[in-house]
Amino acid sequence: MIARFEELDWQDTRMGELTLRRRADPETQEMIYEVKLGDEYLMSSLFTVAEEELATLGLAAATGDALAVLVGGLGLGYTAATALEDDRVRSLVVIDALRAVIGWHERELLPVSAALVRDARTALRHADFFAVMRAAPEVVYDVILLDVDHSPRHTLDPSHADLYTDAGLRALARHLRDDGVFALWSDDPPDEEFTARLEAVFPGCRAHEVVFANRLTGGTSSNTVYVGVRRGR
Repeated sequence: MIARFEELDWQDTRMGELTLRRRADPETQEMIYEVKLGDEYLMSSLFTVAEEELATLGLAAATGDALAVLVGGLGLGYTAATALEDDRVRSLVVIDALRAVIGWHERELLPVSAALVRDARTALRHADFFAVMRAAPEVVYDVILLDVDHSPRHTLDPSHADLYTDAGLRALARHLRDDGVFALWSDDPPDEEFTARLEAVFPGCRAHEVVFANRLTGGTSSNTVYVGVRRGR
């Protein structure tokens, strides 16, 4: 029997104090994993539907087999783990700017960690996803899945904001093959202005509203998953 709250890791990072903890649900005794950055809650294993749908919707738009997938943002690992469930995925690179987060999974502290790190297709890379996207591509991918910021308007770090501009989206598109897919998670409702900007680079993009049960409120909540396809040059 563990205490209701158990701190699994604490580290002082360049973005602030990062904490991984787990707690027992008082009703079900289910183990719930939570990540905080300073006083702000970043993610919880209570709410993984939209993270999983990011992978499902992104891969559903991809064509062909032997897909090379890049995930920006490791977090609790649910997006990456869901991507690995697609047999077409040949390789999965996950980039995270916080070495601590990668370490959690290497130590198999989280529910999906073993499925990730023991899969030969997976490579965890400590790097700044946004800096990688600004640079000339060394590798191009079939699918890029991004879940780092709260939304295009609410970034975790000011240095991320340029990716959501016209120029930033064009730079990201260089890292995709023709007909490659870019999918983005957002905590905000569908944003018409951002959708129009995305449409200019990824014609025919869609903003999917993902609705899920919220056990804390007894109602429902929703996130947005944007999906766009890079058409041939």
